[in-house]
Amino acid sequence: MFSSFMTNTWAVASMVAVVAGITGFFVVLRGTTFAAHALPLGTFPGAAAASLLGVNELFGLIVFSGLGVIGISQLGRHQRNDVATALTLITLLGLGTLFLSLSSQYSQAVYALLFGEVLGIGSGEVAPVAIISLAVIAATVLLFRPLLLTAVAADLGAARGISNRLVDLAFLSILGLATAMALPVVGALLVFSLMVGPAAAARALTGRPVLAMLFSAGIALLMVWSAIALSYWSNWPVGFLVGTLAAMCYGVGRAWMRFGG
Repeated sequence: MFSSFMTNTWAVASMVAVVAGITGFFVVLRGTTFAAHALPLGTFPGAAAASLLGVNELFGLIVFSGLGVIGISQLGRHQRNDVATALTLITLLGLGTLFLSLSSQYSQAVYALLFGEVLGIGSGEVAPVAIISLAVIAATVLLFRPLLLTAVAADLGAARGISNRLVDLAFLSILGLATAMALPVVGALLVFSLMVGPAAAARALTGRPVLAMLFSAGIALLMVWSAIALSYWSNWPVGFLVGTLAAMCYGVGRAWMRFGG
């Protein structure tokens, strides 16, 4: 489990977990869990497009996450946010169906992106994930106060000259990058569980925003480590284990809120 070929797995999974925990705090706080679910599903066809063009898979994921962010943001001006998210999702999935139909050798890669394949991470993926992780964390720290203020007191933020629409766009961009880099680890179907479960549990443990965000990152890290270890010994998918542990984290958080808080 700690042999040399697992080094990339532990490194990438740890970075993804920390980023998911940090961004997940604002996903829960801002009520954007649908977007956290839709963006990965709309992003993974970008890998198929990248395969057809012969470019790096991560590049395709990032491009499609950008398209998803633009679609949600622009359609959100004329539709409710949930409707805008749904319309963007079905458009990207339609394109994904086209790209997949043009490729006859992509079924295994699609399975990996849907359900996760953390044990197959190569050394070439570590540096890009590290760079994206640093960018996402830096952007979140820089925008911490506007993100927090527009989430809990939008009117007060507007009175202080903070544009809710620009902050929403910035956060969607951060979320898009975070989900794109998390896809190879837990897969598109369960990437949002890595963001929502730890963050929901952390909010139940404390009402202090900074501490809750740190708790969220720590819980996500422990959850991914546990999932990798269990997957190594049981041969069960990491995505399934992450989803199960996320549900357990949420249950423990709710129990703490009710009986321990």
